[in-house]
Amino acid sequence: MSLLDSFLTRAALAGLGVALAAAPLGCFVVWRRMAYFGDATAHASILGVALALGFDISVFTGALVVALAMATTVSTLTGRGYAMDTLLGVMAHSALAFGLVAVSFIDGVRIDLMAYLFGDILAVGRGELAVIWGGALLVLGLLAWRWQALLTATLSPDLAHASGIDPRREQLVLTLALAVVVAVAIKVVGVLLIAALLIIPAAAARPLSRTPERMVGAAIALACASALGGLWLAYQFDTPTGPTMVSLAACLFAATSLLSVQRG
Repeated sequence: MSLLDSFLTRAALAGLGVALAAAPLGCFVVWRRMAYFGDATAHASILGVALALGFDISVFTGALVVALAMATTVSTLTGRGYAMDTLLGVMAHSALAFGLVAVSFIDGVRIDLMAYLFGDILAVGRGELAVIWGGALLVLGLLAWRWQALLTATLSPDLAHASGIDPRREQLVLTLALAVVVAVAIKVVGVLLIAALLIIPAAAARPLSRTPERMVGAAIALACASALGGLWLAYQFDTPTGPTMVSLAACLFAATSLLSVQRG
């Protein structure tokens, strides 16, 4: 008997994998004020879930393709007659509506749909665990490789141009990483709570940090604490696991905000 035979061990490892990928990416989402972008990408991925169920392919693949298509389309059309918030509102809610309608035509998946909306981390299998950690390592590797360029483009597009960095290319890198995180996090917290796991640990880490690197480190620590603490609380009090993780992250955000107010 191995450790992975325990559903709690698999759930803990899945939560840690998503936390490690979402926390540093969430810092860029906070710095760039892309919170609505992450939320919209996550909502649109339900269409990918519906297509994956309809064509009997991997949910990860379906969600990744739709999230990438949505994010790339919004990035391409922004500034060409449409404001970004308008495009995000139209595409995210349209994709969510089309996804829910498409699922209604597929027999026997209505109950499973709740797991995709709110997550079902306790049912993570070995194959899904491998996908989650593979996606997390891909995102971490991508962010480590492009760290300086991403940071420069985030601080100042003009400075990025002067340094020979293309801000639109770095935006595309973030878009790719965001789509991967959305796809791997569906099983853990569901499409409706992915944005919370991206944004809340990063926002909670902000008052604790004076440099970008320290903020990323603090965000990872808070995200991992939220994942493992939320899993333990859900197990003890028989509450929904994904929402419990997000609730604990929100409590940590309130605590760091109060600490910041006390410091003045």
